[in-house]
Amino acid sequence: MISESMIKDLQKLLGEENVMTSDADRQSYSYDSAVLPSVIPAVVVRPTTTEQLGELVRKFYEAGVPMTVRGGGTNLSGGTIPDSTDSAVILTNALNRILEINVNDLYAVVEPGVITAQFAAAVAKKGLFYPPDPGSQTVSTIAGNIAENAGGLRGLKYGVTKDYLMGIEFFDSTGALVKSGSRTVKCVTGYNLCGLMIQSEGTLGIISQAVMKLVPPPAAQRALMAVFADMQDAADAVAGIIAAHILPCTLEFLDNKTITRVDDFTHAGLPRDAGAILLIEVDGHPAQVAEDVEKVEQVLKKNKATEVHVPKDEAEKTKLWEARRQALPVLARARPTTVLEDATVPRSQIPAMVKAVNDIAAKYKLEVGTFGHAGDGNLHPTFLCDKRDADEFRRVEEAVDEMFDIAIKLNGTLSGEHGIGTAKAKWMEKETSKGTIEYSRRLRNALDPKHLLNPTKMVDILGK
Repeated sequence: MISESMIKDLQKLLGEENVMTSDADRQSYSYDSAVLPSVIPAVVVRPTTTEQLGELVRKFYEAGVPMTVRGGGTNLSGGTIPDSTDSAVILTNALNRILEINVNDLYAVVEPGVITAQFAAAVAKKGLFYPPDPGSQTVSTIAGNIAENAGGLRGLKYGVTKDYLMGIEFFDSTGALVKSGSRTVKCVTGYNLCGLMIQSEGTLGIISQAVMKLVPPPAAQRALMAVFADMQDAADAVAGIIAAHILPCTLEFLDNKTITRVDDFTHAGLPRDAGAILLIEVDGHPAQVAEDVEKVEQVLKKNKATEVHVPKDEAEKTKLWEARRQALPVLARARPTTVLEDATVPRSQIPAMVKAVNDIAAKYKLEVGTFGHAGDGNLHPTFLCDKRDADEFRRVEEAVDEMFDIAIKLNGTLSGEHGIGTAKAKWMEKETSKGTIEYSRRLRNALDPKHLLNPTKMVDILGK
């Protein structure tokens, strides 16, 4: 489908260095962070201007070439795995300019390949705050965050990526430029296409520019580490904090398996004999912070916390939070295969979900390390296994099935922030309805009649 003459056209448009056809280059972009088979694309292209991006999409549309757009490739559900060996991967990492940071109207304009942490740091230098902080923030991109509706540690209080998208520009499947939203706080001009593009996983268009909301930074913060002998007590404490109508900036959970492995790697001084710990941060006006800390400590002690530790300085606090961010990379080193899930439940159901995960791990005789954003109901049970062991991996798959069933029965969801991709597509109807799947398929067919934009992801456009 991609001929030699087309390769020459692409090289003329982008430069030879930005058209990758070698086996090694194509292999490098054949997989993502999910435990799914890789698919080697026919070509990998890297536009350096948004004009080139639009022209690329137009060329691929005319030639009928399936397209998968890729930012940092940190997604965990198969979204950036190419659809076929005849497809093209479009890299956006060279489209990495911050076009504007407006300190008067509290917004920024960015290209799709801007790295999340670098964007947040640039905003902070201007005295402002961009709250979304996914665990992959040092490598993930803003457009990828939009496409997956990425969350992060601060999601409990500040929300997720969808809460910060004010405007968007993207190319549809034909290469036509589409614009929606604005730089104003209010905008009801036309359909809310910003909302349509949120968590669309590259299936409805390819993002070329975004307007992101910024907020003033909090005046004060305080962090706590609560230690529990039993992880169920820690889960009860999470529900207790939310029930007391306290809204911490972050409220993170780590079980003993995660604690010990992370401490082995980071030497952060975590309590290795704890059943679980909660890492908590409250922020806001200094007086409100002091009051919230007092209330949080009361809830923690009521729920059998054996220790409530306050970091002595900013350096110790940073060390604790960096240890939390190392949870997934460290667990991934433990066994050859890591299956990370993110079934999410209403916050009051966290104790029930923690119990269910432990019961499932025991039932299927599996090693599971659990951590995550407990304050917003988003746990990350991480199955440590070896896919080459057929019996063990069968048990993992059965355990994941059961875990999703329980999450849905608890009025939860298949995915809090990792997306659907191909990894979770088979469970979609279980959470939604057959009508939802068909509606989504009709929408995709109308917007992408040639079936070129990530056609097999989330809701298979071909109806397979």
